[in-house]
Amino acid sequence: MTILVTGATGNVGSNVVEQLVSRGADVRALVRDPLKASLPGGVEIVQGDLLDVDSLRGAMKGVSTLFLLNGVVADEFTQALIALNVAREAGIERIVYLSVIHSDIYVNVPHFAGKFGVERMIEQMGMGATILRPAYYMDNEITIKDAITGYGIYPMPIGDKGLAMIDARDIGEIAAIELIRREESPTPLPLTRINLVGPDTLTGASAAAIWSDVLGREIAYPGDDTAGFEQNMRQFMPGWMAFDMRLMAERFVSDGMLPEAGDVDRLTTLLGRPLRSYRDYVVQIAG
Repeated sequence: MTILVTGATGNVGSNVVEQLVSRGADVRALVRDPLKASLPGGVEIVQGDLLDVDSLRGAMKGVSTLFLLNGVVADEFTQALIALNVAREAGIERIVYLSVIHSDIYVNVPHFAGKFGVERMIEQMGMGATILRPAYYMDNEITIKDAITGYGIYPMPIGDKGLAMIDARDIGEIAAIELIRREESPTPLPLTRINLVGPDTLTGASAAAIWSDVLGREIAYPGDDTAGFEQNMRQFMPGWMAFDMRLMAERFVSDGMLPEAGDVDRLTTLLGRPLRSYRDYVVQIAG
């Protein structure tokens, strides 16, 4: 019995693969370029693409369980629906899908709305799946580290409602635990949703305060300039994606990303250890 991991070379996917291998699972990884894939020994690497139906059919042959992760790209929604339909055709009844927290609330944010549409397909088609809904990734802080250390500001407009940031390593481990739980069940398990959150709820000001403390100098939070954020993002990504990120930031400011009662306890029990903290993550990347 084989577990197929899509997005296997990315930040979350590589953590999922590592955790599955460490638990003795048979893993097949779908990658675009096998030459660039540095994955653990024993992982079967299959070249393919989520819009290439023939490669997907080949990759899903003999697979019992699927981990579906789609990157934020213009055709993300189509990719996910194609992949799930091919999985259904292949008789795969055990799925873990990486969605996003509040996908049903951030309805105007393109990559959130797309993920919610995928959740609806999974539900309406009666597919046995765990829908993982992570909050903001701590790992995003790597992209702003230079601005923090170089300019003394925390530039991400995350507002004052709070984001329950989670470490991608925790996401990978929880995903692996769920994949194996489904894989080992004698019959396909019913649909379940799990919010993936960190132990702390960070605001712009509290994130800046932690950086100040760790670096030993003042880091300021300049406020919620989402328009300026969009302009900055355009230097690194296409205009449509920068606008998508701005719309997300506006929802951070208006709604936050708050855990539901019991989320942290549920994840702590699942992992058998505390969730990684934001402060520890900052200490790790600030060095």
